[in-house]
Amino acid sequence: MLKQAILTLIFTGFILVAPSQGPVKELLKKAGNTSSYPNDHQLGIFDSTTVDMQETGLTYVWTHTLNKALDAKGAMALGIIKSGYDPQSAYVEIKKAVIHKSDGSTIALDVKNALDYPAPARAIYWGAREKMLETGRLEPGDAVEVITFRKGFTYALLQGDNDEKYIPPMRGHFYDIVEFYSSYPLNSKVYQVKIPKDKTLQYEFYNGETKSSSWIENGKQVYTFNKKDILPVKSETRMVALSDVAPKLLLSTSPDWKAKSTWFYKVNEDFGSFSSTPEIKAKVNDILKGATNEMDSVSRLTHWCADEIRYSGISMGCGEGFTLHKGAMTFNDRCGVCKDKAGMLITMLRAAGFSSYPAMTMAGSRIDYIPADQFNHCVTVVKLRDGKYHLLDPTWVPFTRELWSSAEQQQQYLMGVPEGADLATTPISDPENHFVKISGVGELKPDGTLTGSITISAEGQSDAAVRGLFKYSNKTMWFQNVERELLRIWPQARITQQKYPDPTDYLNYNICVAIDYVIPEFALVSGNTLLFTPLSAAGIFKSFQGQLSFETSLKERKYSFRDRCSRKVEINESIALPAFKKIIRMPGPQTQKGNVASFAGGYSVTNDSLIFSGSSLLGKRIYEAQDWPEFRAAVEAQNKFSEQPVIIEL
Repeated sequence: MLKQAILTLIFTGFILVAPSQGPVKELLKKAGNTSSYPNDHQLGIFDSTTVDMQETGLTYVWTHTLNKALDAKGAMALGIIKSGYDPQSAYVEIKKAVIHKSDGSTIALDVKNALDYPAPARAIYWGAREKMLETGRLEPGDAVEVITFRKGFTYALLQGDNDEKYIPPMRGHFYDIVEFYSSYPLNSKVYQVKIPKDKTLQYEFYNGETKSSSWIENGKQVYTFNKKDILPVKSETRMVALSDVAPKLLLSTSPDWKAKSTWFYKVNEDFGSFSSTPEIKAKVNDILKGATNEMDSVSRLTHWCADEIRYSGISMGCGEGFTLHKGAMTFNDRCGVCKDKAGMLITMLRAAGFSSYPAMTMAGSRIDYIPADQFNHCVTVVKLRDGKYHLLDPTWVPFTRELWSSAEQQQQYLMGVPEGADLATTPISDPENHFVKISGVGELKPDGTLTGSITISAEGQSDAAVRGLFKYSNKTMWFQNVERELLRIWPQARITQQKYPDPTDYLNYNICVAIDYVIPEFALVSGNTLLFTPLSAAGIFKSFQGQLSFETSLKERKYSFRDRCSRKVEINESIALPAFKKIIRMPGPQTQKGNVASFAGGYSVTNDSLIFSGSSLLGKRIYEAQDWPEFRAAVEAQNKFSEQPVIIEL
């Protein structure tokens, strides 16, 4: 009976036939409460969506939900019904909203009171809006039922008239990415799509299982997917994106990625996105004066677009979404989002005689193989004399020595090239390309004072991280930013001198920061014994050694995890000791060898100087769950030196 009630709610709700109070009351009665879900604030009774695709690719989408507040926090969360949309590509309407009180009574909300207002925004101002309807004060046990209607799609192309502007960019095609996961328990989720039967739909369900069925109805193929008893994913620190591990459904009528590639190429060529102007050509010639080879030319143009085009997205009319704005517009405005910076670089590279095209990628999560539009980022490719395409990213490399950010390694991408391309993955970057070198020389006094200097140098993404001490703040703060790295561990420390080259001149050299210091009471003095941990062993510059920020108390992982980038860390510090009788304790060496992560380090004494050296090798950006024991062991091996001080007797 309960199963039938759910189906009645789902399928009658799609056509706005209000379900009888009996089924809703029965569902709410049997749904569960805080005793069933002691750690959750609200419960989803059902979440049902039906999508009706037209021949043009236009979709009409009905969504029907019923959510119950389990406690006061859940009641507060259900106090507002909200639906976001972009008016350039979608239309949204709240059709029905009903409050089901815990005593069995109902309150029908007037949907005409829904507010339509600009959505909060930062950095990208494309005119996104939200529709909001207040439910008023709710109590634990109350539930909110909502039916919404939407037509359109997620990404905008070119505006048209009436329903034309809601037709997706690849006219006649349909795609969707459906999350079968939730931040709170969900008893049932149903997704149904109706496709013209002459179109072929590809789909795959990832990271779990679902019940599915298909039949023909009124000349359309109807696909239905149903999953019950959905519980929140228990997250792990530094895990990959939730969409990479949680259940999801991908659907697409596009035949393959190559078709998407050639379409992406053509839509931008037809729009004239990369046409040059005399002003652009003159700037290109100026930038390339003195260039020595093709890579020098590519580097100069990439870094100009990275540094001189401010990241700020404003609504510019035609050209939002998959169509890149024309280079002349971006060159004039000197601002834009990722696709504008990428398009500006393509325009300039072509003006310089290179073959260059756009590419799409997904920053932060995986792209799976069903050709749904799993993209949030646009980059550039250029074909060099070696006949190969090379990736460039002017969005992620401002004041960075790389041309393609290695923080994007192991990331899928799709090029929009005339011959078409398949989905590809960016390679792992050699850890040597992102080294961190920490070296120091000091002298320990009998009273426990330490004087000396310590230097950090870096390259690649590590260089960008260290250079962040300067590039993200006003020049008046540079001294404090560097000083903070020392004061974080030794508040009594005093920096006598800082040395670093011009941090804005990043192309001519990698970063190198040197600190001269005095640290009173560095060593704990007790009678004739001194207890201390060298700066480099204690974790100075820890923020530039990403592996040290991992929480290692987790013994096993269920999901893949990620670091900022692959890297190699080399440490070497020498401390001249005062005359001493013996070393009471000097922690022994640590060696952890592995295929993807390793550490080797330890102490030695030479000519009355204590020397600490260590080397960490972190081989990837994204690691599999089975890599965790090896990664964890390498991090813990290095951390042991910060936990075990040296003790000497004078």
